[in-house]
Amino acid sequence: MNIKKDTTSPADIGDYMKVFACTAVMMQTVLSLVLSTNPSFNYQTPIGIIYNLVKFTAPAFIFGILYTTTRTTNQNTWKNYGGYMCKQWSALFVPTIWWTLAYLFIFPNVQQVNQYHDLGSFCWHFINGNAAPHLWYNTMMLQFIILMPLFWSLAHWIQKNSKNALWTIGITVVFFVSWLAFYDTQVFHGPHEQSWYLLDRVFLSFIIYGIFGVIAWMYRNKFEIFIKKATPFLIVIFLAVFYWTNRELFSYGYPIKLPNAPYYKPSMTIYALTAIFLIAALAIHHINTRSKALSAFHFLATYAYRAYLSNVFWLQIIWRLGGNNLATINPLLAVIICYLLTWVLSFVSAYSFHIIWSKIKALFHKKRLQQSLE
Repeated sequence: MNIKKDTTSPADIGDYMKVFACTAVMMQTVLSLVLSTNPSFNYQTPIGIIYNLVKFTAPAFIFGILYTTTRTTNQNTWKNYGGYMCKQWSALFVPTIWWTLAYLFIFPNVQQVNQYHDLGSFCWHFINGNAAPHLWYNTMMLQFIILMPLFWSLAHWIQKNSKNALWTIGITVVFFVSWLAFYDTQVFHGPHEQSWYLLDRVFLSFIIYGIFGVIAWMYRNKFEIFIKKATPFLIVIFLAVFYWTNRELFSYGYPIKLPNAPYYKPSMTIYALTAIFLIAALAIHHINTRSKALSAFHFLATYAYRAYLSNVFWLQIIWRLGGNNLATINPLLAVIICYLLTWVLSFVSAYSFHIIWSKIKALFHKKRLQQSLE
């Protein structure tokens, strides 16, 4: 198997992961906000079920990012790290910085755990992902971006021999099961629930999805064969584990508390992996049939991360303009309307800001060019 780039399709499996994950994670945000109004138990039940349904987002994002990044950069080594980080700085770090500042200054009420009170706590919230309910993911995801040379080395190693890939899968599974056991006993309702909560955004908590993303690309032909053969079984597993996750969540009783449905449980891990494989099945089908949807998914994937960054910002505005009142009247209707408006505003703003920034850069470039010619 060679390790050259593949640019034959306008979209890849990673694009599908990003779009599905971004679309689903916005629903998580809306559900959490509506649930904070303490609706009746009759409404809390569907909210909990829907929340579990879309609880695959962070794993799918990581799988998709590592899949696509491996596809486009797997031939890289440490010599390419500088150029790689320059591209990632403008694509990921800069938007993260601006949106984190926006949350801290414009909507400081959305901070998690506690509020900043001085420069030190401001900087700590800026870094640790507590500036907004969804920014913990950025803190975790950017670790994968920074550590990408390790995944390049992994790609080169598993490409040498398929046995290396099998060893990698086995070791990863054993490690991750051990990590889940540790998290379950020590952090999740454990003795260090408050003091070690930041472990949920350490890259090790999502390492299985990143490694599987690398392997899926490096052995894409075998991965495709596996997905095609396993799809019927994956659907059955998906439904069974979905029932399992709901049974776990509702076993804690009412009122429903969404933190009781964390990613770091065997049930959620199996659910996330199954959802990832089913999304991959759809992507593979579209790629093989050259579906017209490929271009749409690629376009949305381009702006998915920036849309994700902004979704809580727009939801806060929607909430203040009437979403909170609607939630007290009909929580499920509030979920639907707030979600649709948030999704549209998030993607429209991501695209619009990109166009505006591109024109500003072009204008500065033109002025510099004129000055150099004078």
